[in-house]
Amino acid sequence: MQILQQLLTGLPDGEVVDVSIGLFWTAVLVEVEGRLSCGLAATQHNPEFEHGRRPAVTDAGKLQDHSALELAALVHSDSFTEVSVGLAAVNALLPPPAQPVDLPAEEYILRHGAQANVALIGHFPFVDALSPRVRQLWVLELNPKEGDLPASQTAQVVPQADILAITSTTLINHTFDEVFQYRKPGAKVMLLGPSTPLTPRLFDLGVDVLSGSIVEDSSSVMRLVRQGASFRQFKGRGVRLVTIERPS
Repeated sequence: MQILQQLLTGLPDGEVVDVSIGLFWTAVLVEVEGRLSCGLAATQHNPEFEHGRRPAVTDAGKLQDHSALELAALVHSDSFTEVSVGLAAVNALLPPPAQPVDLPAEEYILRHGAQANVALIGHFPFVDALSPRVRQLWVLELNPKEGDLPASQTAQVVPQADILAITSTTLINHTFDEVFQYRKPGAKVMLLGPSTPLTPRLFDLGVDVLSGSIVEDSSSVMRLVRQGASFRQFKGRGVRLVTIERPS
């Protein structure tokens, strides 16, 4: 995908310090330009790499022997678990964003969506709170929950949205381009979720808002990942939720 190649272009290299692939989250800790940096990405799997078939991580046990850029290149893998490692490495290597705003994605949508039609790609915990406070909310999901629409309706729903909020797990399962192509001209496009790469390079591709996470306590986060924490369990324990917006 073009967006993945854009993320890799111009990244500095670094030394891999640790890699943790947890039940829900993957974290990569690198030393880059004299500082320790930890990146997160959602842990994803695809059926053809189930236990007993092909290995989901080809170099399991040896990932720390690769350079950080070599891990980042795994974003192009056909194993979603390896893509999770690659995106976490990308997030670790990206420079800290300039002047991020301490604002979760749901708060941004609430501030801008009161009179808007909102298409949310991915079912987030804030869906129930968001639904009555925007003009129209559609939630599209690969695995729909009650009230969601199946992802197969993307082509019908997305062109109606004034705000298109796309989960960053679409970068991992390689469905971002499929969703992005249906955006309405002039729609505000968000990429959201803790996996989101916080880089203004994505503004050049047509993304307007990035809502993601900054790891501020890498030792705590690596421990939580190893022990199977869900993202709600990261709250107040070393992760900061922020938003950056395309300059007007």
